[in-house]
Amino acid sequence: MRPIALVVRAGAVVAVAAFLFSLVVDGAPAPIDAQARTAAAKPVAKTKARTTQTVQKPARSAAASSVITIAAVGDIVMGSTPNLPPDGGRTFFDGVAPDLAGDVVLGNLEGTLSTGGGSKCGSGSTNCFAFQTPPSYARWLKGAGFTVMNLANNHAFDFGASGQTQTLEALRAQNLATTGRHGEIALQKVGDATVAVVGFAPYPWAQQLTDIPAARRLVRKAAAEADVVIVTMHAGAEGTAHTHTRRGTETYLGENRGNVVAFAHAVVDSGADLVVGHGPHVLRGMEWYRDRLIAYSLGNFAGYKVFSLGGALSTSGILRVTLRGDGTYETGLLVPTRLVGAGTPALDPAEAAHGAVRQLSRADFGARGARITANGTIRR
Repeated sequence: MRPIALVVRAGAVVAVAAFLFSLVVDGAPAPIDAQARTAAAKPVAKTKARTTQTVQKPARSAAASSVITIAAVGDIVMGSTPNLPPDGGRTFFDGVAPDLAGDVVLGNLEGTLSTGGGSKCGSGSTNCFAFQTPPSYARWLKGAGFTVMNLANNHAFDFGASGQTQTLEALRAQNLATTGRHGEIALQKVGDATVAVVGFAPYPWAQQLTDIPAARRLVRKAAAEADVVIVTMHAGAEGTAHTHTRRGTETYLGENRGNVVAFAHAVVDSGADLVVGHGPHVLRGMEWYRDRLIAYSLGNFAGYKVFSLGGALSTSGILRVTLRGDGTYETGLLVPTRLVGAGTPALDPAEAAHGAVRQLSRADFGARGARITANGTIRR
């Protein structure tokens, strides 16, 4: 058991919680190679020298020798009232929980944990989607292993300020940190190291992804306060026609969905050690930039009766990365998952994520593309 202290900062709000988190690294069903997953989560003896960046983080010798394990996934919707999973969601994450293991376990909460209130869709709206999951479902996120949830996305304000407030209260009641609101940095202590998680999206209620100078400033602030900085972004056009990561601004349904490459490079230049993307609802490639890993989209992780499914829309993965306390990349693994049935997450015996990310990384980034081995290990 590892004690973890969480500090969530949003303006003048500071919430401090201490809790015990048990790491689970075994027991995933065949044919996924559990031994390979465990090995990939462990640091290797040699480390690469840190590439010089625009921002130099404070020198903390004790933190530099620390090891931080991270698990990250894409979009999560545990159903929307009245379409909720059986048994009240209790077993919703059972098929993937063994791989949601790490010191920092990050997910994008697509929707609200709330009841009542006014929907953004209004009465008689068509082609509009507003997600509202009962606040009690926060305990299933905690039970699955999550430590921090991103609230920077297009569905975080589906039920207005009331829905957002209820969501925050439900997550805090489970000692789950949040990131993604204006100026919000989630700080988590891991051994001698401090880890910051900062979320961005191109929406008024979120820390702005389209304002790159402001994003640089916030990431620099996070880098000044923490040893390791993780940036998570909800960005890019949606659907199977948008699996490739493109240069320039992406638009979808008339919305500016950001220049994802320029944004990701800018936050790495400003001190980010890992960038995790979601929003397109499909997997995208991974890129190495300044010796830091950028995963442009992890796709749909869970979406009970809310997402279009099938093919690339049902193909997903768990990104598992080990970093040193100075941000140096040690090891990484893409655990292939898929959405089954009405949208429940499960391990994928076909391992489709490996081939998809391997091909997209090569096609979109060439020599900078991440190399995905046969067992999902992520290499330069």
